[in-house]
This record gives sequence, C-alpha cells and structure tokens, in this order.
Amino acid sequence: MSILIVDDNDTNLSLLSTLACKASSIETVCMSDPVDALYWCESHVPDLVLLDYRMPSLSGNEFLSIFRKMGGMADIPIIMVTTENDRVVRKQAFSLGVTEFLTKPVDTIEFSLRVRNLLALRTAQTMLADRAKLLEHEVAQAIANVTAREMELVTRLARAAEFRDPETGAHIMRMARYSALIARNLGMDAQWQELLLKAAPMHDVGKLATPDHILLKPGRLDPDEMAIMRLHAKIGGHILAGSDSPLIRLAEEIACGHHEKYDGSGYPDGLAGEQIPLSARIVAVADVFDALSSERPYKPAWPLAQARQYLEENRGGHFCPLCLDAFLGAWDEVLAIRDSLPDPVQQHAHPL
Repeated sequence: MSILIVDDNDTNLSLLSTLACKASSIETVCMSDPVDALYWCESHVPDLVLLDYRMPSLSGNEFLSIFRKMGGMADIPIIMVTTENDRVVRKQAFSLGVTEFLTKPVDTIEFSLRVRNLLALRTAQTMLADRAKLLEHEVAQAIANVTAREMELVTRLARAAEFRDPETGAHIMRMARYSALIARNLGMDAQWQELLLKAAPMHDVGKLATPDHILLKPGRLDPDEMAIMRLHAKIGGHILAGSDSPLIRLAEEIACGHHEKYDGSGYPDGLAGEQIPLSARIVAVADVFDALSSERPYKPAWPLAQARQYLEENRGGHFCPLCLDAFLGAWDEVLAIRDSLPDPVQQHAHPL
C-alpha cells in the first residue's frame, strides 16, 4: 500500500511523511507539484492521498476535480490538510470527493487515527472489489456452462433428427446460416443473430415422431400422409415447450411456426403477417430456399434462378416481404454459404 502526499511546502511534506510512516508502516510518495502528482497517478494507484489546499499551480479542489475523473481513482480516500476554514471551500471539496479534512497545525493523534481508519477502509474496499471480480468470474463461468449445456441439447436433438432424416445434415447447417444472415440484414443485434443460428437447427425436431413409412417415403405424400407429416410442427413445439432458456424458447417458436405463411394459408395454426414470430418468418425463407435448391430422392435440385424466382413470386404470400428482401439482398453471401456446405451424395427422406 502507498500514501501519496501532495504539498508545495517541503517542510510540510517531510512532516506529513514522518507522521504517516508512524501511523502505518507503508510507503509514502511525496510530491511538491500537484501537476507532477497527477502525472504519477496515470501509472500508479495510491491507497490514500494527503492533499494540501493552497498550492500555486493547482488548488486542492482543482486537483480533486481532475483526480476523481482518472481511471481507478473514484474510491481512493483523500484527506485535505489545510488552514482553510471557509465553509464554501469545504463544501466544494466534499462535492468533488474529498473524504476527510485535517486543519493545520495537525494534531498527531487525530492524524494517526484518521490515516489508520482510512487505510483500513481502503483495505476493505480492495477486498470487496477482489471478491466482486471473483464472483463476476464465477457467474460468467456458470452462465457459460449453462449455455454449453443448452447448446449440447440443441446439437443432440438436431443430431437425433438427422439420424432419422439424413437430408438434414448439410441442410440444417445451411439453413441456420441463411437465417442468421437474414437476421443481420434486418438489423437484429449480434446476440439475437447468434441465438437464431443455434436455435434454427431444431426447426424439424418434431420429425422424430413422424412414422418412418412417411418420413422415408421416396415419392410424393398422399393427403393422409401429408396430414400426418404436418403434425411435426406442433410436435416440435411440444418437445421444446416450457423451457426458461431463451435459446430453447426461440427454437420452440421456430419449430412450431416455420411452416406458417405470411398470408395465413400455412400450418399448423394458420397465422398471418406479424402474428408469426419473426424467427419463424426468417426460417421459412431459409428452409424453403434450401429445399428448392437441393436435390431430393423425389425431385432434382431447382436451378438457382428458378428457386429465386419462386421466392420472389411468393413475396407477401408465403414469405414475409422484409425477411425475403433481407435474404435476396445478400444473394452473393447466400451462394457462398451454399457452396461451402454441399449436400451429401445420398438423400433419403421427405422435407415437408
């Protein structure tokens, strides 16, 4: 610990330094020029400051005003040692952050007690600050652990869906990145973009409950089969429902709502416009584009121009106009994502 003593009088500096060392055996740093003292404080943090009021280059209050604004100095205790009894001056000093006053000539017993008390206060403050940093680290680590467990759940559920529906391997990665791209272009903050990137892969988790003879059928589904297939949206919502996790709640929105259509003709609830959660409106664009532009056992991949034309023709019908514009406005990035995550050679399941 150290005490910074600032006084333009060398005799006072020597006296205060001697008294401070008697009060507590710690280092004293003596400065006769308050400007030099401020420069010293740019690279050092004292534990206590003994400050004269009347000095030629800066008054004690002027020193205080600058000192308190420096990094790490807001809580340093300061004793102003002065002959000044003007109440206005003292009120100003208190408003600027002085802790105590000592009147010259200094009473040695009072001086020792105040120095010891303020150094004890500083020690307690330092211990509390260290404890707060430790707790902050522990909280951050706990949050990171919870986030990691949530992400593990997402990964395992998506992987389970992939085992039943092999097409989703590259599809879920592309679709998730398309979704994050749309969110970025809509101006969503980076945290929400990241959350969407992690939640989007669970959009078809409800297919875990879809019978194999429907999920793995190589041809088109008949109306009864289609009705069963469409249950996966509700089932996915039920699987993910009731969580306190922002990630899982977002995944629930997506699972339940990504087959809704902007004009209200979608499923499972026939929601329209902004009744459909933004996350689901975003994923609807990403999911359909990827399904159209990828090869499946029951269809070839559509040419990119044809897939884009389909999206444009269904702007405001199937797709939210804002989400679609955000997607098409980043077309070069869309193509880069598509090229970086190619489909596996063999495909087996139905995408609807």
